[in-house]
Amino acid sequence: MKDAAAPEHEASGPRALLDMAGERLGADRLFRAHAEFISAFLHRLGVREADVDDVVQEVFMVAHRKGGYVPGPAKPRTWLAAIAVRLAAASRRKSARRREDADEGALGLITDRSPDPAMAVELSESLDRVQRALQTLDLDHRAVFVLYEIEGTSCGDIAAALSIPVGTVYSRLHKARRRFADAHTAIATEERLGLGTAGEEVGT
Repeated sequence: MKDAAAPEHEASGPRALLDMAGERLGADRLFRAHAEFISAFLHRLGVREADVDDVVQEVFMVAHRKGGYVPGPAKPRTWLAAIAVRLAAASRRKSARRREDADEGALGLITDRSPDPAMAVELSESLDRVQRALQTLDLDHRAVFVLYEIEGTSCGDIAAALSIPVGTVYSRLHKARRRFADAHTAIATEERLGLGTAGEEVGT
């Protein structure tokens, strides 16, 4: 939902909050519009559930220190996603590397809305398989895959946000799709056969 025009007293400062047709978006407006997306994105990038809220705050603190979003090659959401990717990498380096299940809180929000308990369980299991398959991708490939396949971001916007060539986006996306499909199939097969969990994250 679009915000109303910024108050007059904010429009005079160096970090003025202008409308979407203007130029700059301050961190507070960015937070209101994109905090939920950034939280989900960090989960999918593999940031520990216990750390997500802190990293979300860091993302918008960085956005504030940069003076907010100024229109350029990247859109606000992908600009924030690029910041989130860098902070996710730092968070993962600091944390003990251990596998965690999909975000139970997010799954609860979805399953609570389902009137059919069996359907809710099936949806929960399906989302868990997706998250586990994502965990087999390294961070660079996972970021491109999530932005394109889940968030619907164009390859051009991803390239602009991550400061990489479009060709690199296509290459990472192609590899990520293959690895994700292989991992998802393996996980589903293991579940059918009762063989346990899939493997850990792989490298490039």
